[in-house]
Amino acid sequence: MTRAALPGSPFPSANLWKILSLTLLLCTTFTLPALAQEKEKLWRTLTVNGRGTQEIPTTIAQVSLGVEIQGKTAQEVQQEAARRSSAVVTFLKNQNVEKLQTTGIRLNPVYSYNNNVQRITGYAANNTVSFRIPIDQTGKLLDGAVKAGATQIDGISFVANDEAITRAQNDALAEATQNARQQANAVFSTLGLAPKEVVSIQVNNATPPPQPVLVRSGNLKLENAADVSTPVVGGEQEVEASVTLQISY
Repeated sequence: MTRAALPGSPFPSANLWKILSLTLLLCTTFTLPALAQEKEKLWRTLTVNGRGTQEIPTTIAQVSLGVEIQGKTAQEVQQEAARRSSAVVTFLKNQNVEKLQTTGIRLNPVYSYNNNVQRITGYAANNTVSFRIPIDQTGKLLDGAVKAGATQIDGISFVANDEAITRAQNDALAEATQNARQQANAVFSTLGLAPKEVVSIQVNNATPPPQPVLVRSGNLKLENAADVSTPVVGGEQEVEASVTLQISY
């Protein structure tokens, strides 16, 4: 059987088909072993998850406080809340607190119930702010904020500074990686297998949340402030990291 040559082809038809057949054979010869090697890597792998933790001291307090006022009319309550809140914000700015921001402004009616009848008896206004301050300055600052007009402390949480957290995260990652390798070596040694290479790495490294301290005080009254300062003691913050390794054997 004679195959026609392709139009414009410099090769005779018989030679052209021989070249194409050889090319396909070479592609198949080199591709199949490579695919087999890749499949073998995926089939013969061990996946381990390592964990590392670091404890670091907290140095910053995240504080939320505010002013709550109740009265007969909405205008009266709102004006008094604004006056006191302004005084508190001015005081906090003079103390050079960081990340000062308003976190809530509310004005709500106050109801009473008599014989299943609901009636508005007054209004309540609430303005809150949050800020950061070094822990060793927190107690004195809280006392000053109450003097300036704050009537409630909604909560305090403690965190380390950004530099300390970054260092701790790196140390936790190194610990997690070492932990994963130790687990893998233990498995390979027990089974009499030899590890070859790390074929996949997954890093999970989250910034730790602040350590919360549940504090809520309403209608604060400052007594003997000159003699006693509110004690505020920070703690430690845990930084955690995990690393997942896939190792061929």
